[in-house]
Amino acid sequence: MTRPGGMWQNWGRSESVRPQRVEFPRTVDAVQRAVAAAAAQQIPVKAVGAGHSFTGIAVAPGVLLELRDLSGLVSVDVERSRVTLLAGTRLHQIPALLAPYGLAMENLGDIDRQSIAGAVSTGTHGTGARFGGLATQVVGATLVTATGDLLRVDDDHEADLVPAVALGLGALGILVEVTLRCVPAFVLHAVERPEPLDDVLAAIEDRVAGADHFEFYWFPHTDRAMTKTNTRLPAGAPRHPLSPVGKWIDDVLVGSGLHQVACSAGKAIPPLVPPINRVSAKVWGDREFTDASDRVFATARSVRFREMEYALPAASVRPAFDAVRALIDERGWRIGFPVEVRFAAADDRWLSTAHGRASAYIAVHRFWREDPTVYFEAVEQIMLAHGGRPHWGKMHTLDASTLGKRYPRFGDFVALRDRLDPERLFRNAYLDRVLGG
Repeated sequence: MTRPGGMWQNWGRSESVRPQRVEFPRTVDAVQRAVAAAAAQQIPVKAVGAGHSFTGIAVAPGVLLELRDLSGLVSVDVERSRVTLLAGTRLHQIPALLAPYGLAMENLGDIDRQSIAGAVSTGTHGTGARFGGLATQVVGATLVTATGDLLRVDDDHEADLVPAVALGLGALGILVEVTLRCVPAFVLHAVERPEPLDDVLAAIEDRVAGADHFEFYWFPHTDRAMTKTNTRLPAGAPRHPLSPVGKWIDDVLVGSGLHQVACSAGKAIPPLVPPINRVSAKVWGDREFTDASDRVFATARSVRFREMEYALPAASVRPAFDAVRALIDERGWRIGFPVEVRFAAADDRWLSTAHGRASAYIAVHRFWREDPTVYFEAVEQIMLAHGGRPHWGKMHTLDASTLGKRYPRFGDFVALRDRLDPERLFRNAYLDRVLGG
C-alpha cells in the first residue's frame, strides 16, 4: 500500500520503496499515457495491486502505478461463461460481480485481498488435485506494452502467448484487463478437523485423490494436523453456513486475536511456543458447514507474517515434509506459525510452479517481527533437493541461473520479454534477479 509521503510497503512489511512518483490511473487510456511518459523519460514503471507478495516483485523505484481505481467488470459472455475484469479488481469483489450471471471462479486461494492481475501474475493458487492455479482460469488478457500500445491475447489474437501472459510476473507489460473462464456458481461442504498427523501422512495420496479440495496445516512441536476437506455441490444444494457468532469466534477471536497474542508471546519467550502450539492445535479448525464457494475458500488473515512456499512433484510431498519436520526438531527452533500443505493439477502456463507436473505445495511462515532467514533458507535447501520451484510472490533466494533449469519454457519467456520490453521499462531488482537483466 502507498502511505502518506509516497512510501510504499507490502502487506508483510518485507519490502518498501519510495517511488519517484505515484499515479492512480482510472482508465486503460490513463495507463497507456503513464507508460508512454515513463518510456519518454526513461524511468522504469511498475503496477502494484494489494501488496500481498512477500518478494520484491511489485517494488517500483521509478513510476508506481496504483491500480486500485482500475476496477470492475468490463464484459460478460454468459454463453461461454467468460468474464473480463479490469486489472485492479480485488478477488473479494469478484463474487458479487459474477453472482447476477450465476457464475463463480473455479478455484480460489485462502486469501482474497489481492488484485486479479497481481494474483494471476505471481502464480497464486488454492488447493485441489484436479484444479490449477488462478492463472489457469485466464483465457485472455490485455496489457500495455513498453511502447504504450495495447496487446490483446486470447483465442483470436496471438493465442500461443496466453500461457505466457497469464502468469507474466509483471515483466511483459502492465496488465489492464483479464478474461477468466468461469464455472456455474457452486457451494462447498467444508469439513475442518484436527487429526493425528501420522495418520494423515500415511493416507495422503488417498486423501488428496478422494477430495475436490484437500489441504492440511501442521503446528510444529505437535503431533496433530489441521485438515480441510471441501466437496463441491450444485448452487441449489442446502446451505448450512457458520453462524455469525461462531464465525467471529473461529476467525476473529481465535484465528486473529488469540493468534496475535500467541505470536507476540512466542517471540518474547520462545519456550512458550510448543505449549502454545499444542493449545492452538486443539482450538483451531473443528467445524463443518456448507456455504457459497468464495465464503469457504477464503479466510481473513490479520496477523502479519512472512512466507516462503515451494511447489514440488506431488509424489515428493511426504519425504519433503518429513525432512522439514526433522529439521525443526534437530535445530531446536521454536516455530509458532503452522506449515501448510496444498495441492494442484499440472498446467501449461510457462512460468507456473505447476508447469507440466501435478504439484504439492509446502509453505512455511514466520511472524513478521521475527527474522525468517535461517529457517527459510534451511527449508529451501530441502525443497530444492526434491525438485522444488519457489512461488514467485513468496520469499526465496534463487536467481535466473538456477530457475532457468527448473522451467522448460523459461528461455521462451525470456525471449518474449526481450521482444516486448527490450529496454526493460518494467524491470526492478527482483525481476533482474529471477529473469536476468
